[in-house]
Amino acid sequence: MKLFLLAFAAVAAMLPAHAEGWIRHNQLGYLPHATKVAVYMGDTAPESFQLIDAYTGKIVFESAAKPTGPLGRMAATARLDFSPFQTPGAYKIRTADAESETFPIGPQVYDGTADFVLNYMRQQRCGYNPFLRDSCHTKDAIIIYHPTKTGQHLDVRGGWHDASDCLQYVTTTANAIYQMAYAYERNPKAFGDAFRADGTPGANGIPDIVDEIRWGLDWLDRMNPEPGEFYNQLADDRDHVGMRRPPEDQADYGWGKGGARPVYYCTGEPQQQGRHGGVNKTTGKASIVGKYASAFSIGSRVLAPYYPELAARIREKAADAWETGLKYPGFHQTASVVSPYIYEETNWVDDMELAGVEMYRLTGDRKFLLEAVEYGRQEPVTPWMGADSARHYQWYPFMNMGHAHLAAQGREEFVRNLRSGIARVWDRAQGSPFLFGVPGTWCSNNLTAALLSQCILYRQITGDRTYEEMEGALRDWLLGCNPWGVSMIVELPKGGVYPTQPHSFIINYKLGNTTGGLVDGPVYDTIFGSLLGVNTEGGINYERFQPGRLVYHDSTHDYSTNEPTMDGTASLTFPL
Repeated sequence: MKLFLLAFAAVAAMLPAHAEGWIRHNQLGYLPHATKVAVYMGDTAPESFQLIDAYTGKIVFESAAKPTGPLGRMAATARLDFSPFQTPGAYKIRTADAESETFPIGPQVYDGTADFVLNYMRQQRCGYNPFLRDSCHTKDAIIIYHPTKTGQHLDVRGGWHDASDCLQYVTTTANAIYQMAYAYERNPKAFGDAFRADGTPGANGIPDIVDEIRWGLDWLDRMNPEPGEFYNQLADDRDHVGMRRPPEDQADYGWGKGGARPVYYCTGEPQQQGRHGGVNKTTGKASIVGKYASAFSIGSRVLAPYYPELAARIREKAADAWETGLKYPGFHQTASVVSPYIYEETNWVDDMELAGVEMYRLTGDRKFLLEAVEYGRQEPVTPWMGADSARHYQWYPFMNMGHAHLAAQGREEFVRNLRSGIARVWDRAQGSPFLFGVPGTWCSNNLTAALLSQCILYRQITGDRTYEEMEGALRDWLLGCNPWGVSMIVELPKGGVYPTQPHSFIINYKLGNTTGGLVDGPVYDTIFGSLLGVNTEGGINYERFQPGRLVYHDSTHDYSTNEPTMDGTASLTFPL
């Protein structure tokens, strides 16, 4: 599908310094029948606003502004709702002291965007990397924590680097696979074929997203070499030795610089956290193997027409992963050796719920469905929804896809669960000029993308449009209608304002940008101030626009707000 990207000049944040007001809007544009809201920020809240045809200069729509109070250094803000206007074209918004840049309204504004974010997934490939046209980490890996195989070699080449380091986790990889597979099953015609299986340009008769799903599943298959033998992590934070091209990785894990990396066996018991003798809070295996089961199940269906051998193999493995989850309930956190930072997941029934749903879809056996329902009842709402804070990846995945599947079957209690989570964030969002109620935890953009998907699915399942305005606000937030006027998806749109200095070796080595990557997004200023090694030196600080508790910086030294993540990017393939 041809990518529909209009080249726009810098918006909002780049207006002349003497401007008294700024207008934030979705830089990519608006669908004709969707909610369409921009936000004014400045000295004096406007009483009204006008929508201007960018080609004729004529006023095509006028309406009253909705004042929403001060925000950070802004004395006034207001919501500018032009949803009733549906005529395709190119437009600007004007108030008494501000004018937006041009943006489109049209049915094709999102065409090609789901394929666009796959650019970043290809950049993140480990093993052969098509972006670099080179290979990395070809010696992976040496087993650790296994009761009998520790010290042995296990071939686990491939997969994706998790973010701008070279670490790899089943937690995020399995979720990324599931998100892409679900997006493809729901809307296969949204995805094109412009790249080969190895990620290099050229069609191969297979949708590019299916090739990407296969790349992830091949690695996940390697991480489960035998029945009951599951690994959850490849490498650890000894990786953090500075920015470098992955093929030139000189991290030393005890087998020499640039040597093999450790692969962590999933023990179901606490493993190391940091250098001071601490351990994580692992209680079981279900959070990991549940993700294996759901990714293998949906992946086997998606791959079957194109990669039948791998599809058949992982189909068989899905059942073993499910049985392992039944045997070892609880969550499995990641490990660290140097710093205290890990993925601190503390829930697991959501993983087993989704696994049960997918096992039912795979086999038709209702016992899996009934068990999925029982697991789902143990966590009606994903706990971050409505919360003010959370630990890093504490409740993950950030949206419970199992609830959506069960709600789609007409199960009212799960419809209610979806609605309750959305309503809690809706309540937090009241009073925000951006109708934004997502907490400022690390990777808040990932939470935003997850809630956007939940809003879309709830509306599609029920026909209830109560939260449609917030659904639009979440999408618009990711695409520039936020206090900083920054699209959080790199180079989308190409002519807009987006991260120019994300935390990545690609920037350090002047290799381009992390095209298509979703950056972490804003965090609470208290989180930013507490992290080790972050700063904004040489970046764009957006000091004038920081809204108070939240901060965002376009700086390669800020890994808390400006680092792209693989799983967050993959989660965009459905809502885009």
